[in-house]
Amino acid sequence: MRAAPLRPAVALLAVLLALAPQLARAERILDLGSFQGVRSNQLTGYGIVVGLAGTGDDDLQYATQAMRGVSGRMGVQMPPGVQPNLKNAAAVIVTADLPPFAKPGQRIDITVSTIGKAKSLRGGALILTPLYGADGQIYAMAQGNLAVGGLGISAKDGSQLTVNVPTVGRIADGASVERAVATGFETAPVLRYNLNDADFMTAERVRDAINQRFAGMASVEDGVTIDLRLPTGADVRAGLLATIEMIEVHPAESAAKVIVNSRTGTVVINSAVRLLPAAISHGKLTVRIDEKTEVSQPNGFSQGQTVASPSSRISTEEEPSHVMLFRGGASLARIVDALNLLGVSPSDLVAILEALKEAGALRAEMVVI
Repeated sequence: MRAAPLRPAVALLAVLLALAPQLARAERILDLGSFQGVRSNQLTGYGIVVGLAGTGDDDLQYATQAMRGVSGRMGVQMPPGVQPNLKNAAAVIVTADLPPFAKPGQRIDITVSTIGKAKSLRGGALILTPLYGADGQIYAMAQGNLAVGGLGISAKDGSQLTVNVPTVGRIADGASVERAVATGFETAPVLRYNLNDADFMTAERVRDAINQRFAGMASVEDGVTIDLRLPTGADVRAGLLATIEMIEVHPAESAAKVIVNSRTGTVVINSAVRLLPAAISHGKLTVRIDEKTEVSQPNGFSQGQTVASPSSRISTEEEPSHVMLFRGGASLARIVDALNLLGVSPSDLVAILEALKEAGALRAEMVVI
């Protein structure tokens, strides 16, 4: 015996019961934010890649100047007015991230990108290049052979084939650290912990969790920062912070937001979104226009002319709309599932959400990206 299909109302009830709210999970303090000063720093340098197979910058002016500077450091002076042919060299920008607490002698990865007309960096080698921080000081020196994942080929007739991006390469452990960044970690009287997202309730809960473990250590500075008064000394502070990072906290519920991607029709809704009492009715109207040309030809030996006349046919079709009444406080996630049961497309869902927001029934911030 075949079971009867569920009615829409019964199916909707089953969905709503399955989506019962769940308790928020505790998260580690380590995952909610970071300690001030314990961060990476960006480094940038300007250098020359040599050894290319005719895919360099040719006679680009700033590549020529850079090559003159490199030759000068090697004790080779180019004659004035001579413009070297640099098909086998390219001017590049070198970037890297200096990890927190990096010490002289450690190695870091670097990324090398062309800034001129070079077509490919495949097979090239970066000449010794200083890497500067935001304060203008040299923090690392870079050099090495590039690993390029892209490929670029051109033929004499002008046809080209490019795979991935051949003008960007990486050098694993391509730079050595020459200067450490002073963080004040072991001597600062107050060490600040910054939340990833500003929230006063979460800041209070982090403070209370730390003070429950270490009485009087933490205080809230604002909605992002918690001040930690720690004894001096790197060894003592490292042990205390290792313990603090593992303390679990129940963060406050995030602000209600609906994120809409207008290009792809993607809709993302967080669990804090709620609705006031509202009735929703949505239908579709389809207008179809068929165009064709009819040809009228004269009979036999008549003196008439062949005439072409347009023929148009317009038809409309409207799908029946459904009206749904939702009680106040219902989560938008449940309502979206209910609308999906009725076959609402992503574009229709966006239109419904915008209408609910305009009517004042949607308690959330809509962000269109």
